[in-house]
Amino acid sequence: MRESWLSGVAVWRDDLLAAIGFLTRFPLASASQSWVSGRVYRAFPLAGVLIGIVGGTLYGLAVLVGLPPLVAAFFALAGIAVLTGALHEDGLADVADGFGGGGTAERRLEIMRDSRTGAFGALALVFTVGLKVSALAALADPWVVLSAMAAAAAASRAVFPGVIFFLDPARADGLGRASGIPDRETMILTIALGAALALFFLGPLVGTVALLAAAAAVALLALLARRMVGGFTGDVLGAAQQVAEIAILLAVVGMA
Repeated sequence: MRESWLSGVAVWRDDLLAAIGFLTRFPLASASQSWVSGRVYRAFPLAGVLIGIVGGTLYGLAVLVGLPPLVAAFFALAGIAVLTGALHEDGLADVADGFGGGGTAERRLEIMRDSRTGAFGALALVFTVGLKVSALAALADPWVVLSAMAAAAAASRAVFPGVIFFLDPARADGLGRASGIPDRETMILTIALGAALALFFLGPLVGTVALLAAAAAVALLALLARRMVGGFTGDVLGAAQQVAEIAILLAVVGMA
């Protein structure tokens, strides 16, 4: 029994290290079996909590040295961007460019592959960063911001397996082919873990409203992606994370 328990902990540790290695710039070894099986996604909410705590801590330190909430919010988001390499923000910008500038699915996918950021992508980044900064500044209190950022970062990174499970890969050589498709058990576990973490940090009422807002936002994006490009890409997953995160932060502000 003890050996079985230790083995299970070791597997979770490997998945978490793989998730952190993918979601951040930390040069951690990626557990290949985690990706092949699609199992690694279950650790994304845990990695997200760590990312959110880093952002919330930076916000608190900025406030502690006397900076106003608006400036502290910029510092927090800048720190997360450095930590993650702006991975999901880049995906959101590509999706905005592709969906906004392409007339066919093939052309949209071609635009999304282009590393250059166009007008639609730039505007999407301006609006999303502005919404996040405004939400954090409105919350103001460092402990509330820390809780909101931890919850939003965890729950928003739990949406990946759901999008992957319900949509087809839009490309034959994209993320959907490079990594395993999570099974139903992994999808349910990941979403449940992300939801549980959000409820822990936000409380039952605010947490439930925030999760419903995130679910609605991701569902709308998934439907749009199916219509525009026929399924998901890595960029679509990044965009899903961003819209879920924004929906959660706005819901928290609305319930404050």
